[in-house]
Amino acid sequence: MWNLYIVADENDNIIWYKPREEIDPVKEFYRTAWLRIKNSHWEILIAQRSLNKRLGAGKRWPAVAGTLEEGESYEENIIKEMEEELWITNTPFTIWPKIKRESKTKYFIQRFFATVDKDISEFKIQEEEVEAIKRISAEELKKDIEAYPENYISIMRRYVEEFSK
Repeated sequence: MWNLYIVADENDNIIWYKPREEIDPVKEFYRTAWLRIKNSHWEILIAQRSLNKRLGAGKRWPAVAGTLEEGESYEENIIKEMEEELWITNTPFTIWPKIKRESKTKYFIQRFFATVDKDISEFKIQEEEVEAIKRISAEELKKDIEAYPENYISIMRRYVEEFSK
């Protein structure tokens, strides 16, 4: 059985559901949820996407993210993804403003924020989704994005700027 993913209109209203492979991300909006994670030292946790991903394979991006499936709210999705991708459970998070992206692909990002003080070795990554994770200061991340933009998804520059505020 295929998982069906949400396809939305330009105002983020659900218009139908499709298998992931049938969504045309250039023409159709889909919904995503991203969790920004820092520790109490303000080190940002970032992830490298699996090399087997259809979009952004091997690119670095926020530590936890997911595409919403039929019947899921943004909050339900991020809780599921936290547990699946990094084995984070029972962690409070705050909701940040949702943004609409229309660049190479069209999607909505509901952003969430959490402070997690686990040692990097305590995270259990889901290898189908995540190649690697690391903690990095906002300043180091800015410098790395400037030096190696090809290693990051395009919105990461904005991500780190907002994170630093």
